[in-house]
Amino acid sequence: MRTGRAFAAALLGLIATTASIRAQDYPSQTIRLIVPFLAGGPVDALARVVAQHLQNRVGQNVIVENRSGGGTTIGAKAVSAATPDGYTLLVIGPNIAYYPVLFPDLDFDPTKGLTRVATLVTWSHVIAVAPSVPANNIPQLVSYAKANPGKLAFGFGLATMPHIVGETFKRATGIDIIDVPYRGGEQARADLLGGRVHINIAPVPQLLQLVRDGKIRAVGYTGPRRSPDLPDIPTMTESGYPQVGFNPDVWMGILAPSGTPAAIVDKLNGEVNSVLKSEEMAPALKRFGYEAKITTPAEFETFFAAELLKWPPILKATGLKPQ
Repeated sequence: MRTGRAFAAALLGLIATTASIRAQDYPSQTIRLIVPFLAGGPVDALARVVAQHLQNRVGQNVIVENRSGGGTTIGAKAVSAATPDGYTLLVIGPNIAYYPVLFPDLDFDPTKGLTRVATLVTWSHVIAVAPSVPANNIPQLVSYAKANPGKLAFGFGLATMPHIVGETFKRATGIDIIDVPYRGGEQARADLLGGRVHINIAPVPQLLQLVRDGKIRAVGYTGPRRSPDLPDIPTMTESGYPQVGFNPDVWMGILAPSGTPAAIVDKLNGEVNSVLKSEEMAPALKRFGYEAKITTPAEFETFFAAELLKWPPILKATGLKPQ
């Protein structure tokens, strides 16, 4: 019995030593950040800036691969099935907490199949309308939509936070508008400019120049305070709908395949946090309208568990159905 216990202890010690050695050597090759969204969107932009600064710190290439589709499940599944060695990572946010509601028949478990590494940022959204919509604020938009049921079309990326915010907005106001889902928000914005949809919801930087150029009109902001980039646009609370917006709406983080050694997770977490705290990263955070969110892996785990409980009731309340 003692021999068996001694052998087990020795084996655990060997495993721990091997993991430590692997962490010391990590990274020794290119790291891939899988982004389950279309290129050009806010998450893609964030991932590319993080990748740039991260590779400067770790001395290896960090590349972004876009694998959109399936409401972000395609990219998440690819990472969960990858070798757990720290070289294939996922950039994702609360979308992963939607899966039990929107995709109940998934053939993989995104919570057990992925390990939490580091949080990145948070942000809120602006609600904008096409110039053809006679509304300068949320009350006017609601009045017009109620007077013209089924006339306005809301374009959004399927199963994204703008989708959830939009459905919450519809439920809170009782308006009847047409849902037009896309693979990503960039496609919805192109159709907003083309007049094929009338309402879009996006992070401020994605719409700011269009608003300034007069190509679209901002009518509301979902954050707890007005956006410094759009100081004249009232929050949803000021507009009479405090339940629209989740203060902030979105968080983004990095996850790895389950089984990735803790030593590698800890090393990645430290490097990512250093990037977020760096002076070099500050201009990008300001430009994108993001707020850095810094956590340890354990803190991310606790936060993630709370998110898994938070979002399903919200989605069910909006009436969203499985995809």
